[in-house]
Amino acid sequence: MGGHNKSEVWQCGRFVFDFNKIKTPLVMGILNATPDSFSDGGRFSVRDHALRHAEAMISSGVGIIDIGGESTRPGAKPVGLQEELDRVLPLIEALHGCGVALSIDTYKAQTMLAALEAGVDCVNDIWAFRLEGSVSAIRESNCGIILMHMQCDPLTMQFSPEYENVVAEVKLFLQERCNYLISNGVNLNRIAIDPGFGFGKNLRHNLEMLNRFSEFSEFSEITTLDSKQTLRFPVLAGLSRKSMLGKITGREVDGRLASSIAAAILAADRGASIIRVHDVSETMDALKVWKAVQS
Repeated sequence: MGGHNKSEVWQCGRFVFDFNKIKTPLVMGILNATPDSFSDGGRFSVRDHALRHAEAMISSGVGIIDIGGESTRPGAKPVGLQEELDRVLPLIEALHGCGVALSIDTYKAQTMLAALEAGVDCVNDIWAFRLEGSVSAIRESNCGIILMHMQCDPLTMQFSPEYENVVAEVKLFLQERCNYLISNGVNLNRIAIDPGFGFGKNLRHNLEMLNRFSEFSEFSEITTLDSKQTLRFPVLAGLSRKSMLGKITGREVDGRLASSIAAAILAADRGASIIRVHDVSETMDALKVWKAVQS
């Protein structure tokens, strides 16, 4: 059986996002409950500060809040399970009734299970659910899932990343992971993909991926259990404050607002469905201008 399926509707826990009706890309706001995040330096690691930041994002119209308890910056050291849970679970519980979708940024199956029990709507995994137990943790839920491409691991990913064709290789990896999850009982309408800017890519790789970002929105001939189809998935662009922007502009992390917004608009123009950012209010203003011109 052949066919074409453009996944316009993303099932994300308590929320269903219809990308036919959303006028601009969905903005995912980053809430780092970590002392060593590359960008906010632990400013939001204290619960009250984190909640105030979340409230500001909500008032700005954020669509999803992505809560992380472990830094995944290049060279970051892993965090123990209990420490991660102690950082993220109080925030999930405090924000559960806030009216926007909540995401957990984790690769640990035990954290996924605990976060789902606490009420998160999405699991965002830099390992694309390759680690033991992670598929089982999310299979029976209706949570949204975000699959990201990463070459190597956070400790080694930036040593000397190499590709013959970065877009083709990242697409193939994401295609294989989508196929694996679908074949293991995960509904395709729950899946979003992230090519993983900065995760095992150098500046040239990142720029090529951004230039050709529209190519990530469509895969051909994904083999599912009963069919061969062309499948499309919502695509997330995570470029906010990344080192690639620092290399282009010469600015440190705190000086990358303008370049982050420029990158977000370029991704939106190339079909991004979700844009993951630190600066929600400013990015949303820019996207409104972009959409007004598009209309």
